[in-house]
Amino acid sequence: MARLPARRALLAAVLGVSWQQRLLGHHVVPAAWRRRRFSAGSRAEDSSPVTPMLKHLMFKIKSTGPITVAEYMREVLTNPVKGYYMHHDMLGERGDFVTSPEISQIFGEVFNQLGSLLNKCDISIHLVEVSPKLSEIQAFTLTGGKIQPELDVTSPVYMKGISKAGIPIFWYRELQDVPQGTSFYLAHEFFDALPIHKFQRTEKGWREVLIDIDPEAPDQLRFVLAPSTTPATELFIQRKEVRDHVEVCPDAGILIQRLACRIQEDGGAALIADYGHNGNKTDTFRSFRSHELHDALTGPGTADLTADVDFSYLRTMTQGRVATLGPLNQHEFLKNMGIDVRLQVLLQNSSDKAMHKHLLQGYDMLMNPKKMGDRFHFFALLPHQRLAHSDQKVNLRHSRSLSATVAGFGELVWK
Repeated sequence: MARLPARRALLAAVLGVSWQQRLLGHHVVPAAWRRRRFSAGSRAEDSSPVTPMLKHLMFKIKSTGPITVAEYMREVLTNPVKGYYMHHDMLGERGDFVTSPEISQIFGEVFNQLGSLLNKCDISIHLVEVSPKLSEIQAFTLTGGKIQPELDVTSPVYMKGISKAGIPIFWYRELQDVPQGTSFYLAHEFFDALPIHKFQRTEKGWREVLIDIDPEAPDQLRFVLAPSTTPATELFIQRKEVRDHVEVCPDAGILIQRLACRIQEDGGAALIADYGHNGNKTDTFRSFRSHELHDALTGPGTADLTADVDFSYLRTMTQGRVATLGPLNQHEFLKNMGIDVRLQVLLQNSSDKAMHKHLLQGYDMLMNPKKMGDRFHFFALLPHQRLAHSDQKVNLRHSRSLSATVAGFGELVWK
């Protein structure tokens, strides 16, 4: 699956004569505490540009009160008129972020091993993508422009074509619209764009972090704490939680449940590659513009928003329907896939010093633990019977005996 922004959804809000009183009851997040606790940005902003999205959000907040971080992300990223993903080409050097395959050709070549197998199968490619701009790029890259819109208005497919290798390709806006059957799902930097709810532990208990208009700067937004528990607080905070700040992504949980059900019923597997953690991090909500950290509340609609994936939450949401592997950091995963050997082959086959430098720099960015090597992780869903000891339902991280049979999750052994 291509990188997928959050699903658009309606958020019910309660209005009444006591609205202003309720608004005054929200607790402001102190500026110093915000800089310490929230990853909104690493540099001061001289001004907050009043973007069309900011005007839209301010109208919404004035009408219904402070909004959740999840609603903020949905609007900023996927609003059909003003959303960041709907009209921007955010990839590459000219965009706001770079993904692993763009950093080095080796990342993609590791997965090229599947080519000889897939060529012998009757397969089709199904992309879930809500961004018109990204779907255009995907279509040109994969088909060379040989695409056609779906004329049947009742069909969930909005575009289709034939790849350069002769494989049929279809585009959808929702995972549930993709036909069921034995499938291999690939989600690369997919889940980190889904909307999150943020919660903070206080002396009065857990409070949800909301976004409000700053009364001292009416063209700017600020974080506030809800004066009392919200429905999301009651639903998503676990009693055994030990952290003081928690991010929860309900959309990710729903998608994982759907993937787990499909894999349980039809077979196949899913591989998730994303920035994330195993349930130990707190505040990871941040924004990027032109490859630099950017204040998440400044100039909404002009920068990407993201939050690290909580793989422990994804594992829980499978509800035991499938086996899980990982999360395994990118350094270990690519090493297990043979990236070191492939690098040496590429270096030996080229005498171009510039190419050597490019390959080594890309390798360092992918593998260096201080860069992407330890921040990017891989997580897999498989049928229980796919692993050894199939009579036991397993959820494991580094069990060599069981993961060695799955490429990338066990140490590479040459015979």
